[in-house]
Amino acid sequence: MLDGQNLDSSDAPAADASAGSDRLSRAEAAVNRILARGARAAALGAEETHGYSDFDGDQLEREERSALRRVGGLSTEREDISDVEYRQLRLEKVVLIGLYGEQSLQDAENSLRELAALAETAGAEVLDGLLQRRAHPDPATYLGKGKAQELKELVALVGADTVIADTELAPSQRRALEDVVNAKVIDRTAVILDIFAQHAKSREGKAQVELAQLEYLLPRLRGWGESMSRQAGGQAAGGVGMGSRGPGETKIELDRRRINTRMAKLRKQIAAMKPARDTKRANRNRNAVPSVAIAGYTNAGKSSLLNRMTSAGVLVQNALFATLDPTVRKAATPDGRAYTIADTVGFVRNLPHQLVEAFRSTLEEIAESDLIVHVVDASHPDPSSQIATVRDVIGETGARDIPELIVFNKIDLADETQRMALRGMEPRSIEVSARTGEGIEELLVKIAELLPEPDVQVEVLIPYNRGDLVSRLHINGRIISLEYAETGTHVRAMVKPEQAAELAQFKL
Repeated sequence: MLDGQNLDSSDAPAADASAGSDRLSRAEAAVNRILARGARAAALGAEETHGYSDFDGDQLEREERSALRRVGGLSTEREDISDVEYRQLRLEKVVLIGLYGEQSLQDAENSLRELAALAETAGAEVLDGLLQRRAHPDPATYLGKGKAQELKELVALVGADTVIADTELAPSQRRALEDVVNAKVIDRTAVILDIFAQHAKSREGKAQVELAQLEYLLPRLRGWGESMSRQAGGQAAGGVGMGSRGPGETKIELDRRRINTRMAKLRKQIAAMKPARDTKRANRNRNAVPSVAIAGYTNAGKSSLLNRMTSAGVLVQNALFATLDPTVRKAATPDGRAYTIADTVGFVRNLPHQLVEAFRSTLEEIAESDLIVHVVDASHPDPSSQIATVRDVIGETGARDIPELIVFNKIDLADETQRMALRGMEPRSIEVSARTGEGIEELLVKIAELLPEPDVQVEVLIPYNRGDLVSRLHINGRIISLEYAETGTHVRAMVKPEQAAELAQFKL
């Protein structure tokens, strides 16, 4: 594989030839590391070290997810099979491509390794890859002209039928590159959308994924002929005589209109689901129940951590974007205060903008929380970039001012040197392992410290016919003393200001 620009003359200086050879070897070495089985497993976390415990529940859905893996045995020619059959029936063989110029080779390597993990999660087999040193993508074919020809030869050599670019391609770039390599070309965004389409289960999740897919598809529609649909009314619609002649709408215009109509319908459906979520959240707010949101990079172990803390039984899978639908569970601090804890959608670098917009409703759990537990994969080779990516998305949801607790999960896979580096990166972080249980007790204590504390002391005599108030004091306040008198329950407690106002009429 060649890297960068080819030398134009045979008498180029030896130093330039040596530098070009060095760049070539470094790019080849990076691709070889990415394609190594162990390195790709590290992008997902090694399967054999994951483990499943009683806290994870029965995990019945994992078998169903495994059935989504596509099967091989069909022709690799694009023209031989329809798009629907292509997506549902075959184990696609893919080649990855990427550029590095403004970013370092190490960053490009991490990004391409993550793309390999995304492709495997979507159900593909990664065969090879190309990295080109180039400051800016070619406006026509993304890769340079010579590199695109090299890609064509590589695709034919390994028998691949799909090329995946580690970026979001413009529609014209995708079409031009397809024409050169004679294979299907997709980008990182299409792979992520495909994974979301496979994993969405709830009605709202499916609607959000479809909306994101249509927003992505709309500017990428391609006409496949000059099919016309004449517009006329009454008997002229029969297509005979005067009034029936005219250009009408082309097929691609009809497709655009239908997609826009469908998108409008989906937006209405998603908006109609919002009141139900708001009602549940309003009930929690009215009862003054603090909320904790678990956020973080995809496959950092958020669902495993929720299962370990609450025995929620949420699906745990060694795959990217295994969780799409938020799960809320009840928990309690060591001193008895109740709070809710929510598992949310994971993030990834270069997360498609339309996905952020479509899943804004599920990200509300983060924006409305009292504390964000930011879970980071301690075994990942570049945790700092994961932290930056998640913080960027959290900022987009308007949750930048909410207290954040960094939790390094999978700490059992990190050696002492890595642990010291993580402590230096985030000194006030917590190190845990959802698999072994290490650090879980410390995490629960830290969450209790960071949750809003009742800070108003009240002394009240609550009539016996208002036992609901006493019950809420036990749940949301901190009881200092409690005595049963002749006329009611005598309570001294620490409560929040809104609860103190509610109890003012019973104040002693």
